Amino acid sequence: MPEAHQIDIHHVAKLARLTLTDEEATRYESQLNGILTYIDTLTRYNLDGVEPTAHAMPVYDVLRADEPRPGFTQEQALSNAPKRFADQIQIPKVIE
Repeated sequence: MPEAHQIDIHHVAKLARLTLTDEEATRYESQLNGILTYIDTLTRYNLDGVEPTAHAMPVYDVLRADEPRPGFTQEQALSNAPKRFADQIQIPKVIE
């Protein structure tokens, strides 16, 4: 079994711009060591020919064929606008 990893948790926290209490640093250091130890156990397995995946099951998008269709005319696009100005939709000012 590989020896425990030495992690400078305060350096990692500084890189992440986090302020940790001593209790949090101890807990997170233990958790990170556990993760790295688990990764070490995974390196024992021969994974040649195994494709990396992001999901346990394959994910497929169901898409319809892209067929060109006529779009809206300018008048149709503006027909439901509550307020119009110069053939554009006018909205209330949200930033001052």
